[in-house]
Formats: sequence, structure tokens, C-alpha cells
Amino acid sequence: MRVVLCNSASPSPLTPIPKPHSYSFPTILNWPHKTLVGALTGALSFSLLISSSSSIALDSASLPPSPSSHSPSADYCRQDDDTEARFENAPELVTNEAIVEEAWNIVNDSFLDSSSRRWSSDFWKQKKEDLLGTSIQTRSKAHDIIRRMLASLGDPYTRFLSPDEMARYDMTGIGINLREVPDDNGGVKLKVLGLILDGPAHAAGVRQGDEILSVNGMDVRGKSAFEASSLLQGPNETFVTLEVKHGNCGPVQSIEVQRQLVARTPVFYRLEKVENGAASVGYMRLKEFNALARKDLIIAMKRLQDMGAKFFVLDLRDNLGGLVQAGIEIAKLFLNEGETVTYTVGRDPQYEKVITAEAAPLITAPLIVLVNNRTASASEIVATALHDNCRAVLVGQRTFGKGLIQSVFELHDGSGVVVTIGKYVTPHHMDINKNGIEPDFREFPAWSEVTQHLARCNMLQHG
Repeated sequence: MRVVLCNSASPSPLTPIPKPHSYSFPTILNWPHKTLVGALTGALSFSLLISSSSSIALDSASLPPSPSSHSPSADYCRQDDDTEARFENAPELVTNEAIVEEAWNIVNDSFLDSSSRRWSSDFWKQKKEDLLGTSIQTRSKAHDIIRRMLASLGDPYTRFLSPDEMARYDMTGIGINLREVPDDNGGVKLKVLGLILDGPAHAAGVRQGDEILSVNGMDVRGKSAFEASSLLQGPNETFVTLEVKHGNCGPVQSIEVQRQLVARTPVFYRLEKVENGAASVGYMRLKEFNALARKDLIIAMKRLQDMGAKFFVLDLRDNLGGLVQAGIEIAKLFLNEGETVTYTVGRDPQYEKVITAEAAPLITAPLIVLVNNRTASASEIVATALHDNCRAVLVGQRTFGKGLIQSVFELHDGSGVVVTIGKYVTPHHMDINKNGIEPDFREFPAWSEVTQHLARCNMLQHG
């Protein structure tokens, strides 16, 4: 199971957008475009499912079990601790050749070629022989080799991350990566499998391999890594209390950690009166998909419902994506149980995974989704899920067309690689990548048109 992370920023409250005095609702289509910050590496490739190739090399608080113990449980614990001990070497003790080979293996095992270059295992094996034929004298040289190796794939989203850049992918705000691990009862438990050296959690005593039992008194056993990471977030320099179990057999300890990095709320909302004040519309703008997106969008929707909203607008213009899992969870808020959010396809085209909604929708009112040519990635997952399930009409411009999924893998020296590992297709099995999505309307329609369009869609789809 992969752990979802992203880079964080300073906190900001959930923000209602103040209403201008001379505002006409359809003019939101002319919202000024924001200047894009960052190049391709920072702007369009944050649809990341984060994974660990291996644990980051850190010291561990767990002591090995006594050699005199021979019970099955003790053997199991000793085996697990031995596994963790292999990663206790300082980063500089990992050889330069091993780091390059580790990155090579990740691509060999996981890379999905989305271009016309026709990547082959023979090409990649030859690349390994060429790169590892001579000694690599410095870590900087090893990193340069990895950069060139990844660039040879011809995929703009597959790239190298320095240790400093890897630290930006902390979604929790306390410097840990969580992974869901099966437990003995058929459920899941959350383990720390990624820890920023000298980060807040590490400084407070959290160690690699620790199991997270609760966050501020809330039991997180059985919860997803995404849900737990959201609970860990909060205002900068505030404290969060973790209950952790050190290793498989170690003691349970309560640890207070001071937050240092958090995501900024991406949700802005307001209530608008339309049709001469006869109807109320809840307008919600979602700037990006981060760890706060789902929680803050739920708050906005509930507040707008309480204020009397009968129709809703979800503005995804200039939203270049973010966390794939956040997009999936937000799409589920609008869908009926069992309806398809998206399909994901990996290197083997015969293997297709379907992701569906598990509960009733939070709202069922008519919905417009605003899109443009900078609506990309996770935004396109949401837009197509709502469109293909007849929950919303799309208004604006054709979307960007990024349907690839990247994963971030940590290397043993604290650096990492971002690798394209799959793609997603819409509920109607359309490949978004390089195609984008055509809207239903170019101009803002009347709400009566929206209602009629959705009714016809449902009639055709469900009979």
C-alpha cells in the first residue's frame, strides 16, 4: 500500500470569498488566470502516489530481543527488527553504485512508458551495464548519473529528487511517511516507513518502523494513511500527541510533536443569488488537491447548504492537480454508492483496477464543474467522475489532458525518484492523457438547462 504525501505550506483558514457589490454570477467564467509558478517539474506532476523503495536510513529506538528467547512471537519480532537494522547505516555508508542501481531497479520494476519511444527491458539492461561499468567516486556524481538515466526515458514526469527536495513531500507536517501494513486480524495498521532526519517527529522520539496507534486520542487503527496524515496536520508550531508502539514487540509511548509544516487550505466559497434572487447557488473554488482539500470542501458544502444553497458550482479552473487520493475522495462525495470514480492501469494493460464510491453522496443538488485548459490530473479525475455518472455538467474549455500517475520512491541515502507507474481512464473508459475533456457548455448555462441535461443523461444511462 502506498502512502500519499505532498509538499506543505503555511496555514490559512477556510475562507469564504467576499462578494463584490456589482457581481453577476456567470462572470466567474472570466476569473483572471493566475500566473503559474514553477516549471513542469513543480506544476503538472503532483498526482503522486508515494511509495518507499526502502526505509530511510535512520537509527532506531527498538532494541533487539534477547538471544535467549525462542518463542515464535519473539522470533517474529527479532526477524522484523533485523530487517529494520539493515537500514540503520548512515546515508553516506550506502555506496554510490548501490544508489544508482537502486534507482535503476525501481524503473525496471515499475515504469510505465506512455510515449512512443517503446521502452524495453533490453534497452534498460544495457543502460545499467553502461552506467555501472566504472567506479562512481562521489555521491554528487551518482545523483548526476541517475538524473541522466531518468532523462533517457523521455518521460517529463519521471525525475530525480535530492534529499532536500524529498523533504518537501511531507504531508503530515511532522516529517513522517505512513504506510498501511496488514495486521494479524485481516485489517491494517499504520507504520512509519519514511522519516525525515532531525524532523519534528524524529527529534521527539518517533522511529522508523513505529506503529501509530492514535492521534490526539483518536484511534487510527484501521484508518488509511491519508486519513491519519490529515489528522496530524494543524497550525504551524502547535502540538500533536501521538501514541506509538516501537517495533512489533516494543513499548507503547505517548509522544508530543510540534508541527512545522502544514498545507494551506485550497477551498474558497461563497453563496450567490441568481435568477433575480429566486435561487441560491453555492460557489466553491478548489485551488489544488492537498491533504486539507476533502475536509475543507465538506465544511464548505455543509455551510453553503445551511445557508440555503439549492445549486452548486465547483470551480476547478487553473487547478493543476495534487494528490490523486485527495481527488478520488472528493469525487466520492458527489457519487452514489457503487458508482465508478476512475480506472487505473499499470504496465500490464490486462490489469485494470476500478475505484468506486462506498457511501451515499453528501449533496444531490444540480452541479456545474468549471474547467479550462489548466484543469489537469486529479482535477480531471474529479471532473470526469462527476460528468460520466451524470452528477455534473462541465462548463468552460477543454482540459489539459494529464492522465498519468507518478510514484515517489525513497532511496537509501534520502534522495528519491519520481516514476510514472500507471495511468487512469474515465468511468466511460476514455484515456485522458494528451486528450483532455471536452466540456458540455462553453458558456455558463441557465440552471434549467443544467437540470434538463442531467435528467437526459440519467435517462440514457439508467433507462
